[in-house]
Amino acid sequence: MLTSAGLATPPGGRNAMTNNALPEHGQPWDALEARMREMAEGDVKWRDGRTGLYIFNAGEDVARVKKAAYAMFSEENGLGPAAFPSIAQMERDVVSFGLALLNAPAGAAGAMTSGGTDSIVMAVKAARDHARAKRGLVSGLNIVAPMTVHPAFDKAGMIMDIEIRRVPVKDFLADPAAMEAAIDSNTLMIVGSAPCFPFGLIDPIEALGELAERKNVWLHVDACVGGYIAPFVRMNGVDLPPFDFAIAGVSSISGDLHKYGYASKGASTVFFRTQEMRDFMTFDAGPWPLGRMVTPTLAGTRPGGAIAAAWAVTQFLGVEGYREKQRQVTEARAKIETGVAKLGFRVLGAPQLGIISFAHEKADALALYAKMHHRGWFTAALIDPKALHLMLSPKHNDVAHEYLADLEASLADVLGGATDQMTARYAH
Repeated sequence: MLTSAGLATPPGGRNAMTNNALPEHGQPWDALEARMREMAEGDVKWRDGRTGLYIFNAGEDVARVKKAAYAMFSEENGLGPAAFPSIAQMERDVVSFGLALLNAPAGAAGAMTSGGTDSIVMAVKAARDHARAKRGLVSGLNIVAPMTVHPAFDKAGMIMDIEIRRVPVKDFLADPAAMEAAIDSNTLMIVGSAPCFPFGLIDPIEALGELAERKNVWLHVDACVGGYIAPFVRMNGVDLPPFDFAIAGVSSISGDLHKYGYASKGASTVFFRTQEMRDFMTFDAGPWPLGRMVTPTLAGTRPGGAIAAAWAVTQFLGVEGYREKQRQVTEARAKIETGVAKLGFRVLGAPQLGIISFAHEKADALALYAKMHHRGWFTAALIDPKALHLMLSPKHNDVAHEYLADLEASLADVLGGATDQMTARYAH
């Protein structure tokens, strides 16, 4: 019997974790709301733009739309398209919008998922089953990817017993020659990022596409961060390298709506060059007493609120609205880039979207991270190489000067030898 961890109530006794036990009597919402607000007081002040991680703050106008849409369809279930044709139609609309945005050819297909990891795992599953059916690959499978790809590929490998071969990068970008050397007859997929999360840089997808065609392997482009910002940045006049279905060798792309699509969490998309490729993603499970269970992704229940919020935000912003929001992101990045250069930092690579990483020759990045954390900023830091990391939102265009002022003060602290417990903690 489970007792010590408070997972079950011992006979004749109360649960040891009484503070967390379900209350005997329900409480009114106004009291619960007050308690929840109190619990949130220790959270990062993301509404003030003081986080460069986890949150994509596109403003109160977008927040109102997605909250209302999510609430309107919070009980609906994407598992039942016949019961909820509204949710099915909204998903079709969102997928069609994404396919058009990424230059998909006629006959391309896709689906919504719960997040980037979900999209990546589903793309790997489709590629594995495609390789089984078309190439006769059964065991000893591997995926070749640059060191900078997201750990979601490692998760997919763990689930499906696929080896992930991470290849060193060149100038922070995928190295097609090195990746080619790692490919063998059991390679089912190669991967490129658009952009990679650590540095915000778009891998040479065109060269990877040529490699994929020549080696007859599936190329997945992880555009979870970039899929819903890069096309609009290009529309705004930035010369971006090609990265989507315009490249013939690209088989699938993942793109997160809850990142630069500004939808509610969790909402992502995964796209395939052909309907046949997408069909390899589908689960057809059973038989069981209700027959077969056919689902487009691993999930059974799929929250209608997330689908509805994504649909509402994309309709609310449209091309014009997205172009403006993404202009604010790239302007914020340019301000940060200029400001950190004046402080003696070196930007890693040449980022063109919303992520920027930068290192200082004399100041330890993790010590700087700790100082900025003390000043109320919740951001990220790289450990190889040591650098500060920001993932920017439209809101940051309003507060870039505040970030730079605090960074200058933190830099002075670190270079002056100031230490504290947080610095020591993050320096190790």
